[in-house]
Parts: sequence; C-alpha cells; structure tokens
Amino acid sequence: MGPTIRILMNMGTLHRLLPLWIAGLIAIVVFWTPWFLLAIVYGMVAQFVVEYAMHRFLYHREPPSEQSPFNELYRSHIGHHEFPNNPEFFTGDQHWYPVKFASQSLVVHFLVLWYFLGWQMALLWPFIALTVGSVTAFTFYEYCHTLAHVKVPKGWFGERVTRSHLRHHFNDHETTFHVSFGMGWIDRLFGTAYDREQAKERFDRQTILSMGMDPDDLRLVTARKAYGLTGHPIRRKEA
Repeated sequence: MGPTIRILMNMGTLHRLLPLWIAGLIAIVVFWTPWFLLAIVYGMVAQFVVEYAMHRFLYHREPPSEQSPFNELYRSHIGHHEFPNNPEFFTGDQHWYPVKFASQSLVVHFLVLWYFLGWQMALLWPFIALTVGSVTAFTFYEYCHTLAHVKVPKGWFGERVTRSHLRHHFNDHETTFHVSFGMGWIDRLFGTAYDREQAKERFDRQTILSMGMDPDDLRLVTARKAYGLTGHPIRRKEA
C-alpha cells in the first residue's frame, strides 16, 4: 500500500481537490441535515458514472488526425496504454480539470434545484455531493487505478482490481471501462462488460497497447518524442 499512497500524494489533481473536500466536510458540520447523506451517495454514484463515460467516450474517442490535439489525447490517455507502468502517465496533465468540471456541475445543479429547494439548499446540497461524495469517489478511483499498475503485494482486494483493469489494457481495450472496485455493473448496463471469447476475436498483439493504432503511426512516434518516452511499446514488451 505504501508505494500506492506515495503516488497518490503526488497527484496534482488530488492536491487541488483536497481544499474542496475539507470545505465540504466543514459545510456538513455547520449546516447539518440528514439530507446530506443522500447528497454524498448521489455524488459518489454520479462520479463513478462520469468515470466510465469519460474513459469510454473521451479518452477512447477516435484519435485526432492533427498532431497537436493528438498529443493532448496521447498525454491524457494513449501514452498510459502504451507505457502502463509509467506513473507519470497514470493521469493526464490537466490538473485543474476536475475543479473546473465540479464548478460547472455545481452551477447546473444549483439552477435546476433552486426552484424546488430554495437557494440555500440548492447550493449546499450539490456542493456537498460534489466536494465530499464525488471527490471521495474520485480519490477511490485513483487509488484503484494506481494499485492496479503498481507492482506491490496486493491481497484479495488488489488482485481483484488489478485483474479487472488489466483486462482493459492487455486483453480488450473496448471493454471494462470502469476502474473502481465494485463498479462492474456500469459496464454491464452499457454493454461493455468483458467477454473472454469476444476478447480473443478482437485481440491483436501488435496494436493492443496502442488502443488499436499501428504502433509505428507517425502521430504516435511524434507524441512519444514530444513527451520524452523512449523505446517502442511492442518491442519493449518483447525484449
């Protein structure tokens, strides 16, 4: 657990979210109502669904043809698939993105709930849902994801998380988009659960690490150089 926690402690996204999480806890104590428990559960479930949706539809979207936007996608996710054990690529480099996303979501929730709950609860309820519920779920996701990639003794929990997530990396990158433990129901709900026979049909040893792209694609070669990644993912694996 030690190496996993040390990596988490260095993640820029979590550094920026920590003050919001603390502010949410303070708000719970100061303005306590049992409805905040529902807010926390809602925030956690919403975050797990967002985790799935972003992974599937944003990070695994059709790779851009132009190099600059391709480099951004490479830094946010493709590079992690090609070099899955490099902790620098466990997360993207947009460390303020979760804060911006939470701020926009807070505004939307406030506008929807104002009429029904009044301005104070319409502000407090989603604030606690997002800062305590969603940030806690996001931290749990980062823990599960990091644990899956770090070579440490893992026990029952770690082995389950690792086995599930590495299927996405090394067996079928078109399935198993959830990462957090216990969230496999989301993949089953949306038809992207792992199927062994389907994975065998799709599997291509030459392209599995590059998410279906030719590993010698000029966009990939250029992006690797841009981010200081040396070597070729397929040849490194074969060495």
